[in-house]
Formats: sequence, C-alpha cells, structure tokens
Amino acid sequence: MRWDNLGESPSALFGADVVSRTIDTPEFRGITFHEVRARSIVNRVPGASRMPFEWTVNPYRGCSHACVYCFARKTHSYLDLDTGQGFDSQIVVKVNAPDLLRRELAGRRWRGDHIAMGTNVDCYQRAEGRYRLMPGIITALRDHANPFSILTKGTLILRDLELLRQAAEVTDVGISVSVGFLDCELWRTVEPGTPAPERRLDVVRTLTAHGIPCAVLMAPVIPFLGDAPEQLRATVRAVAEAGAGSVTPLVLHLRPGAREWFMAWLGHHHPHLVRRYETMYADGAYAPKWYQRRITRQVHELAAEYGIGPAGPGEARRIPPPSADPGSDPADAPGTPAEPTQLTLI
Repeated sequence: MRWDNLGESPSALFGADVVSRTIDTPEFRGITFHEVRARSIVNRVPGASRMPFEWTVNPYRGCSHACVYCFARKTHSYLDLDTGQGFDSQIVVKVNAPDLLRRELAGRRWRGDHIAMGTNVDCYQRAEGRYRLMPGIITALRDHANPFSILTKGTLILRDLELLRQAAEVTDVGISVSVGFLDCELWRTVEPGTPAPERRLDVVRTLTAHGIPCAVLMAPVIPFLGDAPEQLRATVRAVAEAGAGSVTPLVLHLRPGAREWFMAWLGHHHPHLVRRYETMYADGAYAPKWYQRRITRQVHELAAEYGIGPAGPGEARRIPPPSADPGSDPADAPGTPAEPTQLTLI
C-alpha cells in the first residue's frame, strides 16, 4: 500500500506518522485500522456538489458497513487502497479528530456554519465503538454552539444520546437515519455490516421519544429489488410508526468505484437483472429522471397517507435553505430544485 499523500507538505492529507493495527477479535476480525493524524478536519464541499450543505467532518475513511452500493468507495483509491473489499476492511481513523475540530472551531476565520457528518462514510460504523471519536466531536460542537447534522445507519448513535440532547439545547441539531427498505434478505446481502432496518427504526423511536426530531432517508431505493409498490408502502408505514418527522426517497446511484462493485454483486446474486441495470444506468451514475420522479411521487403520496411529509431542501438536516436574491426565481436558488433531485448520500 502506498501513502503518497502523507508527510509535511501543505497538500498532505495526514501527517507522516501512521499506525496500522489488525484487530483479531470477533467484532473486528479481518479489519485493519490505519490510525492517522489528520492535518484538517472541517472539509469544504465542492461547489458543484448537489449537497445542501457546505462543510463536513469525516473522522473515518472506509466503512465496515460494507454497503455494496456506497458511493464513497472511490475515495479509497486516493490512498491507493482497494475500493472493493479494501473499502470494507481497511479503515482509516483520524485519531486526532476531536482535538483538531475544537481548534478549528475556535479559529478566527470560522463563522459557525452548519457542519454535516455521515455524508461520506458512517461516523457510527463499528470502528466508532473502539475509537469513540464522536463524543469528543459532539462535545466540541456543543461547546461552540455550532449547528450540525448526522446521517447514520448505526445504532451506536444512541450511546451519545445525552450529548445530542445537550447540543440541541444550544444549537440546531438534525439527525437522519437511512432506511431504504425492510426486506431482510436484501439487507443481509447488500448492507451486510449494518444493523437491521428494524433496529435503525428503533433509533428513530428513541431519539424522538427524547425530544430529538429525526428524519428518515429512504436510501437507497434499489430498482427492481426494493421498489415494488408494496415494498415502498411497507417501508413508509414503518417509518411513520417509528415517529419520523419526514421521509425522503433517494434512488440508487452508481458512481465509478461503487458501480463496478455493485454490478459484480448483482451478477452474483441477481444475474437476471444485469442487463436491465446496464440499460437503466447507461447514461451515467443516476437512474433516469422519469424513474426518480415516479419513486418520489409514490413515496410522497404514501407519506401523506400515513401522516408524514417529505423533507424540503436541507429540512431533514435542519439546514435553512439559502435565500434567493431579490427578484430572482426561487426555483433557481441553490438547494431548491424545480424537480426531484438525486442527492448523493450514504
């Protein structure tokens, strides 16, 4: 493995000191942790991104959730790590993340903007049980009354319930849980390292019961495997029963890195669908707009039926949408799409 972007140069991602540990315990068997000291932790989202936020914090690279469709797989190639099995088992841990965040939040240039977490890989993946970076991160955000949001598939977030409650008393805190479907057989093969969908919905129930509003991202809706009307209905009904404030569908997208891994999985588990996927995603990473609109309409109708609504731009994360200039068309404002837009989250 090469680490070309380690060292003391201004462009280096990490310092020169890296400790790699392979932990031979049942919960981490086969996983290697690369402990690094990051040079910065608050990252600016590229201007061309479809994300409704500008800043992120990512304490980990790679993810033991092992979701075969994860768009973040490509990021492992920047460190010369494999985007398939390597992404699932070679986890980069930014061990100085809490201290570094506290220092950056105190900097004179920081304006207290919203910080999103869990948008690249899950900050509550299994590694967090060992390294416990999130309590320090949430504490720093709380102490600076800095607004933030978390997107997760992990139930470990409940460990930090009291810290989240304290933070919500002084700033805007948005929590979203990702539940794309309820099918257990599909879950075991496509998201093998994650808690079961029902356990994630328990997270929604618990957070809501403690006064912390929680949204659900139906992510991803997987064509031909998780998009049947009865599947969508069952998922939206379960989301409503869990007490979610909103539900927002996101159709599967397949970027380079994830596309190859997902298509290999598809060929093994559902070979009869390979040709249909090649046709559906022939024009790029995203499903056709007509398909995205259909799924969005169906989920919105079901949400209305069960008494919950879709989230507006940034609403699931408690992010106020940017205001348009006087006289401009609101549909042209960033983060205010005129039609359903495919976001790129977990």
